Amino acid sequence: MAGGWAMIPLALLSLAAVYIFMERYLTLKKAAQNPSGFNDRIKSMVLSGDINGAKMLCAQTNTPISRMIGKGLTRIGNPLKNIETAIENVGKIEISRLERNLAALATIAGAAPMLGFLGTVTGMIEAFIAIAQAEGTISPKLLSSGIYQAMVTTAVGLIIGLPAYVGYNYLVSKIDSIVHSMEYSSIEFLDLLQEPQL
Repeated sequence: MAGGWAMIPLALLSLAAVYIFMERYLTLKKAAQNPSGFNDRIKSMVLSGDINGAKMLCAQTNTPISRMIGKGLTRIGNPLKNIETAIENVGKIEISRLERNLAALATIAGAAPMLGFLGTVTGMIEAFIAIAQAEGTISPKLLSSGIYQAMVTTAVGLIIGLPAYVGYNYLVSKIDSIVHSMEYSSIEFLDLLQEPQL
């Protein structure tokens, strides 16, 4: 508490940043796991005409890719454009799920240092008020205590903000990787539907 009132919101921001990062990290790790051979099994089932088997496989696999392919399978028989639109809509929903709370983490990354600077400014104001009210000679202790409080909030704000910023960019890169996999799988599935066997 040496940093004054600003330390309370900074502590809350740090807890929120850790929670959001860990929750998103675990969610993205789970979303990135596509069972080996999933696409090949779907392809062989569709080519052999076992659409219900492919739907069951998608229902048993809890990933964004499986939900997109599953939606496409339910639309087989419709024009290809309708199937593509259905897959894209599911993809958009899945991406919004992956990006949930990322904006909050980005806000924390920017707000924590600013809050630290605000604590610094108020600490310096308090130090100068104390100097102005002091009678006679000003002791170094009086001057240093206000500056010490001010510097603590700046340091803590940066300590919270920098890891939050790095964590945010890491999560964004993970999401980009998952989205590329989703796009690749959906294109592969649509190409499969255009093969002569169907």
